Amino acid sequence: MGLINFNNLKEYFKIAFKTIATRRVRSWLTTIGVVIGVFLIISLLSLSEGLKGAVLQQLGKIGKDLITVMPGDTSNIIATLQGGGKLTDDDIKIIEKTEGVGIVVPMNYTAVTARYKETKKTVLFYGNDWKNAMDIYQNDMGWKINLGEWPKAGKNEVVIGSLVAEEIFGGIKIGQELVINGRRLKVAGILASLGSKEDDSMVGIDLPLFKSITGERNGAKMAFLKVEPGYAADEVVESLKNNLEKNRKRMIGQEPSDSSYTVLTAEKITDIVANIMGVIQAVIIGFASIAIIVGGIGIMNTMYTSVTERIKEIGIMKAIGAKNRTITTIFLIESGIFGMLGGIGGTLLGILLAKGIEIYFQVHPLFYLKADVSLGLILFSLAFSFLIGCASGYFPARAAAKLKPVDALRYE
Repeated sequence: MGLINFNNLKEYFKIAFKTIATRRVRSWLTTIGVVIGVFLIISLLSLSEGLKGAVLQQLGKIGKDLITVMPGDTSNIIATLQGGGKLTDDDIKIIEKTEGVGIVVPMNYTAVTARYKETKKTVLFYGNDWKNAMDIYQNDMGWKINLGEWPKAGKNEVVIGSLVAEEIFGGIKIGQELVINGRRLKVAGILASLGSKEDDSMVGIDLPLFKSITGERNGAKMAFLKVEPGYAADEVVESLKNNLEKNRKRMIGQEPSDSSYTVLTAEKITDIVANIMGVIQAVIIGFASIAIIVGGIGIMNTMYTSVTERIKEIGIMKAIGAKNRTITTIFLIESGIFGMLGGIGGTLLGILLAKGIEIYFQVHPLFYLKADVSLGLILFSLAFSFLIGCASGYFPARAAAKLKPVDALRYE
């Protein structure tokens, strides 16, 4: 058998397109499964990749010598991050005394009702020791003041997130006052966006004033600390865990437990987030692939039906000299076109949905989300759908090619 030349290939495509065009309803129904699968891949993967990129970009701003300490279990990091437990004052003293630990910044936070003029809204209110926190926020976490200045330690001053100024209390300016639990607090500064709605909706104050206003005088929800020069962050993490667990053992008379505290470096947090997002993306690909495979089965069923309907046509083609390879190629092209049409339709719908969701969250920022629709993702989806189509048409194509001309022409 010789190689198929270009002119013949053009004819095969014409035959395939003509066949598809004459059975339009069946053709569209056949491609729906592939459309759904590709639609899921494009929309969900682009959104998850955009979210992953945004989160990792924010985490990338955190200094490598920064460590976070929280009460809770490392194996259930989501629940730990959501809070609920507290570091005791004794825990914080242990942290401060651990070798290799430099600046320690305990952080407490709670939801409160704040009033600006006649408007009352719920905000996340947090307290830090500004003297120590300033260095970490500016140099290790990338926080920047957009307007005004940082609050001064011990004064009734707050710093507010960008969304507090723009949406929650739209129009509030530097020097104006928020009232929280009856305390009048002057707005000293407005932060530049930190990259998430939760962070941009916070109101910050000096820790002693936070305790006075909220009544939460003991302990902290978490603590940030900087590693002293000359010490490795991982070594300090292990020392912190050992010291905290030994103290817990003395306090409650139990054996130390590795699950009592979560102590994480910035790199470890980044790895955890990347792993979580990777698992989510793998699940998305799995479900979308199932939809595409179901679509492929639909294509196979259609192609077998097409073979049955066109037995006489196949017999005539073989009687006038068409080889088995020619028949196989025509049917493979036809099934590949089904897959490609499904890929194109799913890609367009997926891009529209992903970009629509991106625009929605730009207008209503529950969190900042960008759809990362890469050329590689589009090409992968189109190639995958085309290959599924071809694979689905392989056995029907072979069945058509094996028909004997005499039997095909006698078929009723």
